[in-house]
Amino acid sequence: MSQHTRTRLALAVSVNNIVYTVNAFRPTRRSRVLFGWSFFASWITIELAWFHLIWQVLGTLFLGRAGSFKRAEGKAALALAVTSWVGLGVMIKQSFDARDEIKAALRGAAAQPVPRRKLPIKVTRNVEYAMVKTVRRRRGLRSQRGEAAERLSRLKLDVYRPLEPPAADERRPVIVQVHGGGWVIGDKREQGLPLLKLLASQGWVGFNVNYRLSPGVAFPEMLIDLKRAVAWIRENAEEYGIDPNFIAVTGGSAGGHLSSLLALTANDAEYQPGFEDADTSVQAAVPFYGVYDFTNRNGHWLPGTVDSFIGAWVMQTSFADDPEAFAKASPMDQVRADAPPFLVIHGDRDTLAPVEDARDFARRLEAVSQQPVHYLELHGAQHAFDLFPSIRCNAVIGGVDQFLTYCYEMHRTELAEPDALELDTDAARASAEPPTADVRPVVDEDAVGQGARSAPR
Repeated sequence: MSQHTRTRLALAVSVNNIVYTVNAFRPTRRSRVLFGWSFFASWITIELAWFHLIWQVLGTLFLGRAGSFKRAEGKAALALAVTSWVGLGVMIKQSFDARDEIKAALRGAAAQPVPRRKLPIKVTRNVEYAMVKTVRRRRGLRSQRGEAAERLSRLKLDVYRPLEPPAADERRPVIVQVHGGGWVIGDKREQGLPLLKLLASQGWVGFNVNYRLSPGVAFPEMLIDLKRAVAWIRENAEEYGIDPNFIAVTGGSAGGHLSSLLALTANDAEYQPGFEDADTSVQAAVPFYGVYDFTNRNGHWLPGTVDSFIGAWVMQTSFADDPEAFAKASPMDQVRADAPPFLVIHGDRDTLAPVEDARDFARRLEAVSQQPVHYLELHGAQHAFDLFPSIRCNAVIGGVDQFLTYCYEMHRTELAEPDALELDTDAARASAEPPTADVRPVVDEDAVGQGARSAPR
């Protein structure tokens, strides 16, 4: 290979590297042509910045040993390479800074880190939680009677839990994971795995839930499916050794949207056809990079998104024809005073779900909710930053563990307070009123000679 060719190769490599680095800092969400590439390139560059830095340095050293940087073009290539390294170094620092951002976001809620356990876990896959009829919506697909064709959909979930069963008097808290994929793709095997595995190793039971997708169904069928899952989990609490009084929900992207609505529409009969009396409430919510507005009231979506995608595929009606339906599908419009505690997580470089809407949602919810609302904005993070255990992902899921553990402890304390108050009242009454009869201790005869035994509670 000639000197000229080596120099041109070095310049081409450096230009390619600097383009990816610059795009990671300034991904586009306004260009239909570059939108998809810009998202994927920035996501993989940001979350694997350390990997890119290593191979870029090694590649530059190799090209340098071949004499590729001797000419003017080569020197320009070297300058671009060094600039790319600096940018990647900044991204790595921002990933580590997530730990401080988490501490700031959780200030006042969970001051101390959660003690880490390393319980071995097991995964049970494809547990059926419901079978529902789905009306096919494809054009021209008709049954023999001329009606819309129907099929049965088997809805399934995966269970993540500690390998050892709980003790006889132990009940474990629950986390429900809702996958994303724009309401049209996605599967329980692909998302939320780092968090589920961490929580299961800490004594939680996780349920990674599948639901029906568009265009096979329209909203709110996805939400109804998730409510079926919550009802099923409570019905099977004894089998899985879980605490039916504490179920938390999480999810990313479309899963962040649906998990937020699941938390904000507790026991709403409209979304529980045939199981209206089931308890579908959740006690904490942690949406990741969610979609909070189907109406684009703040104008941050790519032009035409509401009509050409959300309306055509997800809602299967237009905003002009049914604006109320779009508002009911927007978590921003469903904030309520009795919402459970929320931890809203979003990256400030998210090009798929506007961070501005996440900020607006958190403000609106905090203004009315009686429970804590924490907002964690991650500087330098793209969409889907938690798909694999990167530096930032590991820091964030540790913070989520801390938040959920705090919520569970507060929940248990609140449940114990009425009992403690009743005991205090009985003790005060006993001390204030002298006994009117000869009170004698009751002895369990079966316990004589065997030591004391607690009465069943």
